[in-house]
Amino acid sequence: MAIHPPVHDDAAGPLSLDGTLAHMTDAHEREHAFAEELVATRRRQSSGLPLKRNVAAFVDGLLGLLFPQLAEEGTASAEEIQARLSLIRRDLRELVAPFEGQERAEEIARVFGEGVPDLYASIRLDADAIVAGDPAAESIDEVVVAYPGFHAIATYRIAHAVHGLGVPVLPRLMSEIAHTRTGVDIHPGATIGRSFCIDHGTGVVIGETATIGDWVKVYQGVTLGAMSVAKSYAGRKRHPTIEDRVVLYSNATVLGGDTVVGHDSIVGGNVWLTNSVPPYSLVYHTSQVKIRSVSDGFADADYVI
Repeated sequence: MAIHPPVHDDAAGPLSLDGTLAHMTDAHEREHAFAEELVATRRRQSSGLPLKRNVAAFVDGLLGLLFPQLAEEGTASAEEIQARLSLIRRDLRELVAPFEGQERAEEIARVFGEGVPDLYASIRLDADAIVAGDPAAESIDEVVVAYPGFHAIATYRIAHAVHGLGVPVLPRLMSEIAHTRTGVDIHPGATIGRSFCIDHGTGVVIGETATIGDWVKVYQGVTLGAMSVAKSYAGRKRHPTIEDRVVLYSNATVLGGDTVVGHDSIVGGNVWLTNSVPPYSLVYHTSQVKIRSVSDGFADADYVI
């Protein structure tokens, strides 16, 4: 006859077999109740959200069509490109249909497709601006294949076009794909002018209601944000306006919907700006940097944090 060791509960001592079975039954019932809760939640919520990988495939497919440097096949005939444009419209229609319905999705895909030539022209101007603004950039090819700033801006342009057609959620998924890949977070609702340049890019944040003019250059870590993130501010102008030909150096933070940086201004690194500045301003942050030999020893002030 087999002898079974007693089942123990650390808190209450030995448990009977009946107690063990009761515990297992309770756990099963709790798990079943949780499963039912998830089922009910799924019924209430939309099940038509596109998978991020499908959204990424759409963005990659469009950029590969516009820029052969990003495509597996660099050459194509006019007929082949037209056929691929038809596939781009089809893919967008399938992504939009769960939100807007089939008829509305058809119209959105058609209007978006008609705007692709202008979209390409705008992205190409951004690439040209990066080449012109970065001494390290040797060619358009290099910028297109290797610069995170270019990929962030190009994806923003696509997302902004879809956002402008009134499609919910999908533009945010597009911008989040760029954010994941590049470290640049641009809300698709932001308004950005021609020939935009992001150099290095990592850590750049541009809020929903930000307005950026033409020939603006932004370095890593720049934030164009809001003074308050209270929900009651939704729908208001919360983010700053940056006029033409402004340069924002690394880690500059510009906040507030009423804040305007006048054209042809330079905002230096580490600046915290919450007030408007006129055109041709030079805004900079001052700090004390001391350099001396370690042989001179250390003073108490050297350890202040």
